[in-house]
Amino acid sequence: MSIVHDILKRHEFQEAPPVLIDIGASGGLNPVWKELARYSVCVAFDADQREMAATNGASRIYKKLHVYDQAVTSSPQQGSDFYLTKSPPCSSLLPPNNQELAAWEFADRFTVIEKSAVKTIQIATVLRDLALDRVDWFKTDSQGTDLRLFLSLPTEVREKTLVAEFEPGIIDAYEGEDKLWEVMRSMDEHGFWMADITIKGSNRIRKGLLRGFSGFERKYMMHLLKTSPGWVEVTYLNSFSADVFNKRDYLLGWVCASLKGQHGFALEVATSGSQRCSDPIFEELKTHSSRRIRRSYFSIAAYFPLLRRVFRKWKKMKN
Repeated sequence: MSIVHDILKRHEFQEAPPVLIDIGASGGLNPVWKELARYSVCVAFDADQREMAATNGASRIYKKLHVYDQAVTSSPQQGSDFYLTKSPPCSSLLPPNNQELAAWEFADRFTVIEKSAVKTIQIATVLRDLALDRVDWFKTDSQGTDLRLFLSLPTEVREKTLVAEFEPGIIDAYEGEDKLWEVMRSMDEHGFWMADITIKGSNRIRKGLLRGFSGFERKYMMHLLKTSPGWVEVTYLNSFSADVFNKRDYLLGWVCASLKGQHGFALEVATSGSQRCSDPIFEELKTHSSRRIRRSYFSIAAYFPLLRRVFRKWKKMKN
């Protein structure tokens, strides 16, 4: 959206560019940040370097990119054990809960191939070292410690964070992990609302039971068995209920809500910004959001419920 670029070129963001945090950046940075990248400072962390090529190569895209090959912890530590698993995205500071995982088809992904000592660091320390006083978009896939990492942010930073993305578990994949229900309770208490959730999962079948099936059957049965919920990808947006936000925050809040497709909330943020800040840009943003909402009327999908009702009435009349 060209309007996003117009906003991010304003002096508010020349003086204080968006700050994006990605914990568990193996495999590449958040693709939603494409529109923000050239204007933003991105700080990425991952102790498992096996799939960090795409992340390290993103320096040309961002205004500034800082990559740390360290594990992020919520409390001060000199170092920690790190469990490198067969599947790099499953590596964690927490040991896999093998007893619980044994009931699931994807248990092999969590097989520990090496336990190594790694350096650890806190987000607050990094922010201080980089002279950053804000985190606008917080994304973490830490494999079990997402909530505690978010809550470890300094209070004045956390309460002004605009977007928070987590990938908490539903099942007990790791020992002592932060679970979805804990994230939901805590984020509600801290003034955020759930803007999006995608349920992920695996097949509930023990590996030993697969021995009764042929190799051909094992290969294709996973596409036929029902997938059960195991974890989620969930996004929270700041509700802007606290009285701590300035013009920059309202502008970037509108951008973030729009990028997440939450045009109704974007309209709400623009309206609040217009009431609190004397800048005509917010009227333009309100108009843009209203236009995006109206555009949904012309979506074919929007007419499916109406067409179904018409078809049912027609069928009833015919009979």
